[in-house]
Amino acid sequence: MSSYLVLARKYRPQNFAELIGQEVLVQTLANSIHNNRLHHGYILTGIRGVGKTTTARIIAKTINCLDPNAMQNAMACGVCENCRLISASQHQDVIEIDAASRTGVGDIRQIIDSIAYAPVMAKYKIYIVDEVHMLSNQAFNALLKTLEEPPSNVKFIFATTEIRKVPVTILSRCQRFDLRRLDDNEISQHLNNILAKENFQGDKDALMMIAKAGEGSVRDSLSLLDQALAINDHQPKLSLDLVEKMLGLNDRSKIIDLINKIMIGDLKQSIKVFNDIYSTTSDVSQIVTDLMEIIHKISAVKAIDNYQLEGFSSSNSKIIFDLANKNSLNSLIRIWQLLVKAKIEIDNTSNPRINFEMLLIKLCHLVSIPDLTKILVELKNNNKDFSLSEIAQEGIVLDLNNESKNNKKNDVGYDNNLVAEILNSFDQAKIV
Repeated sequence: MSSYLVLARKYRPQNFAELIGQEVLVQTLANSIHNNRLHHGYILTGIRGVGKTTTARIIAKTINCLDPNAMQNAMACGVCENCRLISASQHQDVIEIDAASRTGVGDIRQIIDSIAYAPVMAKYKIYIVDEVHMLSNQAFNALLKTLEEPPSNVKFIFATTEIRKVPVTILSRCQRFDLRRLDDNEISQHLNNILAKENFQGDKDALMMIAKAGEGSVRDSLSLLDQALAINDHQPKLSLDLVEKMLGLNDRSKIIDLINKIMIGDLKQSIKVFNDIYSTTSDVSQIVTDLMEIIHKISAVKAIDNYQLEGFSSSNSKIIFDLANKNSLNSLIRIWQLLVKAKIEIDNTSNPRINFEMLLIKLCHLVSIPDLTKILVELKNNNKDFSLSEIAQEGIVLDLNNESKNNKKNDVGYDNNLVAEILNSFDQAKIV
């Protein structure tokens, strides 16, 4: 019985045509190979799982392919002996080095010594150094001269996630390619194509959620897809509910319900919903993150015309649009600011639950305060001959520091303590 090959390996791109989302890199390298104008050193940088090592192998296969048309078409055949061995990381002329475990100058000296020997099977001897930023300073220095003037049949391909840690002396000797982070739609479509090849189907929202959790990494997204299929017992249909549970996300309906209770200032019900969520997860920081995500979506729907809300069920999407219609952008921004600040505090406290309950108290209290803009507009409308600054000077908005006037109401019926309360809700806020 053969062992299972994970999706990330099974569907690893084998040529430039299969490398998704890196059009600039593909076009540049294809032109260089087609015109036989290869650089002796390349450095590939980007986040995890976007194809750095895969690209390095594709370059190695394409320029060493035994098919006579491979260089002309910039397309490895994938079936010749060189292509098969390079794909399996078993080719003796294509040396892959993990700089995370071989960081010393001694390891680099071994490379330098081996460069003197001609390739055995291939046209080019290629050194692929993964996580090159992990090399020591002495190792980098030992590599400089060889990297600047290597033999004509030697190519270096470096890969790194931390380009800033690579010395500029190394960067100046290489052609640099920045592999971009893929967007959610690209990854979702890629996942859908793979599911079709595997005779599965997935909800669009479920695949979008996996893509979002992958954070632009194709490999991470494929690993999550593998996990989702396993949890689903490899049934034909992959649902959104299952993916939500797999990712350990809090029930979005409860998170949206919590926001709804907060926005109407219902502290008692807010605490109750929070306790329901807390009973299934002790990660209060994640609850705040989930709240921030929903507030962001509500704000985007409010502020951006025809905003496309993806990754939510139809019922949750309807609630988000309703919340956007019922609440002002100012209120949403205030809630966002408090959540951002609370996230930092909760991540650094020994009792996050207490901090979160205090956050709920603050949020529910805040939404019960009338909007400051509305108050000032009403003040302006009731005093048409005054500017706002003149209104303040005339005492309609009274001096908040004057205790003798603190309890006096202005012409539109707002207690000045209320105005003070609103101003105190914002750092550095003042009436000008």
